[in-house]
Amino acid sequence: MLASASAGRLSVLRAAGIDPEVVVSGVDETCDDSPGTASLVALLAERKAAAVASLRPDRLVLGCDSLLDFEGEAIGKAGTAERAATIWRRLAGHEGTLYTGHCLIDGSSSSSSRVQAVAATRVRFGIPTDAELAAYIASGEPMSVAGAFSIDGLGGPFIDGIDGDASNVIGLSLPLLRRMLAEFGFAITDLWRAPAGS
Repeated sequence: MLASASAGRLSVLRAAGIDPEVVVSGVDETCDDSPGTASLVALLAERKAAAVASLRPDRLVLGCDSLLDFEGEAIGKAGTAERAATIWRRLAGHEGTLYTGHCLIDGSSSSSSRVQAVAATRVRFGIPTDAELAAYIASGEPMSVAGAFSIDGLGGPFIDGIDGDASNVIGLSLPLLRRMLAEFGFAITDLWRAPAGS
């Protein structure tokens, strides 16, 4: 089960041959004590996974949360066009680190257990022209993604490069998920959808 409403995370899993059931956790994503971006995404991923696991205690549940760390600030979804423009004026020509917290809970065992990890990918931002940035913001995309950018959508042309796992930037690190599943004795191939006609 995927404890997330993220279309990006769902598309990453589906492209990797996995068709999860999606249940949105609905947990509060605010955190007053500001533990740092990596710690914050780990905490939020655990909250999401735990909330859904409590509803479906016999399932394998994955919760994730992503934030961009830029100059020590955790940047989530822009929410508004004005905020997206402000974020992009800061990011253009610079680098940041996209962190995604992962929490996998296996409720099918006699004692529910969990594995947690955080993936980090360095992102190098290009410098869009004023007209390009205005068009990107007008598309609405930067308002609904962590850090106000994507690499798999309209924002891709404005990202000069990354160092690390590309699927992590979309919202879910497949290599990390494979290792987490192995801790429970699962192979990621166990989750692949059955071939058509089988």
